Amino acid sequence: MGPLMIDVSGYELTHEEIDMLDHPLIGGLILFTRNYHDQKQLKDLVRHVRMVTRNDIVVAVDHEGGRVQRFRQGFSLIPAMGKLYPVIDSENPAKLIKSKVWAEQFGWLMAAELLAFNIDISFAPVLDINGISEVIGDRGFHQQPKHIVSLAAEFIKGMHRAGMKATGKHFPGHGNVKEDSHIAMPIDKRSRAEIMALDMKIFKNLHQQGLLDAVMPAHVIYPAVDDLPAGFSQQWIGQILRKELQFDGVVFSDDLSMQGAAQMGDILTRTNLAINAGCDMALVCNSPQSAAYLLDILPSDLVVSQRPASLKKGLSSDFKALQKSADYHQACVALEEFYASQ
Repeated sequence: MGPLMIDVSGYELTHEEIDMLDHPLIGGLILFTRNYHDQKQLKDLVRHVRMVTRNDIVVAVDHEGGRVQRFRQGFSLIPAMGKLYPVIDSENPAKLIKSKVWAEQFGWLMAAELLAFNIDISFAPVLDINGISEVIGDRGFHQQPKHIVSLAAEFIKGMHRAGMKATGKHFPGHGNVKEDSHIAMPIDKRSRAEIMALDMKIFKNLHQQGLLDAVMPAHVIYPAVDDLPAGFSQQWIGQILRKELQFDGVVFSDDLSMQGAAQMGDILTRTNLAINAGCDMALVCNSPQSAAYLLDILPSDLVVSQRPASLKKGLSSDFKALQKSADYHQACVALEEFYASQ
């Protein structure tokens, strides 16, 4: 499996994209809203992708719920995870129990619907603290790590029950910096002790429960630990994640075309830094010229890791058959109950 994950421009593949997807360096494809018109089109697009790729690539999407849900019309509208157990309800044990039930049901529902279209993973859940970061906000489950762990664990259990692996992001935590790494280079100036006691506690706890299959590091600098952003840092990935936490799952880079990655150099430098730091797969999105350049210049036999293959799902189900299942009905009832409670 190749070490690069790229994207495509629209509802159908162009001739250039077919050639790129068939390259031996391609190990993944990420889909965006621009790739979705309706369910039939999505099914045809994924089928075509599977036909033209020599590698059994990982097909991914950001489909967390709330404002980050790429496919909407025809799909269940999953709420933002920060809506499940708002701070105002944090001392309400009954509400926490109900929120955990919703989290499991929504994790299953999100995953089951995507799997029905032969999409392997959603980059979810967000494990960042719902703190000062505007780009995270209610994408995070809560402000308190103990509640994030509690709710995220149920969400992941739902994903696993559907047959989808979970990707926790953004390691070691993006919630305590205001800047958006899509357009800036955030710097988290807290001490190592504070980061480890708060943000890292979430990843560590879920990993110890055996729930994390993959992680995505943040394009954030934590100068108390390393001068490099986490996604390019051998200290964060190689030492802390791999050795100290003993995490042996998949590590995806965040999009290397983001502004938070740009200061590391040109796209080749960024890709090499991410891979050398320990990323199993490097994401290059919204920049087809950069992706084409990497395919031309990187060694065509470069294989960083076979770990991403572990994220591949089993046989896909049919969406209409899924809708007739008792599990689907139960999840939809939970969704209706949630929205009625708002």
